[in-house]
Amino acid sequence: MTTLDTVLAEADRQLDQSLERLFELIRIPSVSTEPHYAAACRRAAEWLRDELASLDFDASVRDTAGHPMVVGHGPKVAGPHVLFYGHYDVQPVDPLALWTTPPFEPSLVPQPDGETFITGRGASDDKGQLLTFIEACRAWKTVTGSLPIQVSMLFEGEEEAGSPSLGPFLEANADDLRADTILVCDTDMWDRETPAITTMWRGFVSEEFEVTTADRDLHSGMFGSAARNAVQLLGSIIGALRNEDGSVAIPGFYDGAIELPAANKAEWERLPFDAEKFLGDIGLSIPAGEAGRSVLEQVWARPTAEVHGVWGGYSGDGFKTVIPAKAGAKISFRLVAGQDPHRIRDLFRDFVRAMIPADCSVTFKAYGTAAAQSMPLDGKLLTKAKEALTTEWQRETALAGTGGSIPILGEFKERLGMDSLLIGFARFDNRIHSPNEKYDLSSFHKGIRSWVRILHAFTEA
Repeated sequence: MTTLDTVLAEADRQLDQSLERLFELIRIPSVSTEPHYAAACRRAAEWLRDELASLDFDASVRDTAGHPMVVGHGPKVAGPHVLFYGHYDVQPVDPLALWTTPPFEPSLVPQPDGETFITGRGASDDKGQLLTFIEACRAWKTVTGSLPIQVSMLFEGEEEAGSPSLGPFLEANADDLRADTILVCDTDMWDRETPAITTMWRGFVSEEFEVTTADRDLHSGMFGSAARNAVQLLGSIIGALRNEDGSVAIPGFYDGAIELPAANKAEWERLPFDAEKFLGDIGLSIPAGEAGRSVLEQVWARPTAEVHGVWGGYSGDGFKTVIPAKAGAKISFRLVAGQDPHRIRDLFRDFVRAMIPADCSVTFKAYGTAAAQSMPLDGKLLTKAKEALTTEWQRETALAGTGGSIPILGEFKERLGMDSLLIGFARFDNRIHSPNEKYDLSSFHKGIRSWVRILHAFTEA
């Protein structure tokens, strides 16, 4: 029996104790966005510090302008040095009436198909996920007395609040936190049985704008046709954002945008993805993105322009014949490699200003930005992680993209100069951010085993 086999057997043996520790952490109501939970957030940070200390990590709770960070450094060991990131804060539980079990009283709920759900707020996002890594380290420590490679950990308490303290903290502690790569366990599997490594994610720009026409709302019988209607002007601007072929119509928008690498395209083409079912599950059937692009390309690897909300005029009960003087919208753009978020913001504003009549005006409000990122598919650590996951799950690991944006990864790249490996064991039906959040017991168990294998595989990288 090899050392790896013995460590895996230890992970299996201690599963009940691992679950008890997860339950302890879930019971701490560490909601970062509600001030009255501040003490609970600190308690969660201290709980994690104590767990790391029990594994001989040099661990501490570090104060920030918001909720504290937890930093832990394991003993120095030859080989790669990884920094594992997770977050201990959770989303609010509202609406509470929709929970079938108390959100901060975790339980095991057997399912008809033989699976068991671990229920509770944070079970999946991100307490169950981050504990898979800690428990893998515990199994290694129990069997061998040490870890196979050098490991550091960073846990934050404001991810669900937009990570306002993360950038300044990384900047101030860069020398203490640098490693060869960052491991992030806050993502999904490809399907219930297939592990995934997320290798590409889009950047974004989010923007709000408001147009003003007259100096007040007007009576349509007195001013109709002669006075500019703010809602109609807004509609013209929004309607002009897209071309007939689904592409974005802003001049210069695609300048510099890098095409999907052939290796990624080949990897995606082998994935078991049903585009008709993907759209059919939401009651649609016709892809709305750029013509000639696959659905996976549209949602993972091509830029977008989307409208998230509009306002203006009268929308109450009954009818009011008003010509609105103000109207606004919230817009976002998902970006790909080669697109500068700040340049895209400028191009969008120029596009809007060019459509504003001389006697009208527009104001803008900037929200977040992030650049797109991707990982080379032939990286040594990625290759080793892929092999380890494939062995554990007996399914070839999917090298997937995501249409979303992950701002914290941009912070890691900008502040620390480090790439990230995104390996998660959540499933799409985990109901994160919603009532009745759950984490599959098999995800938790095999997640621990997967990290045991990955840590071992990294010794050969």
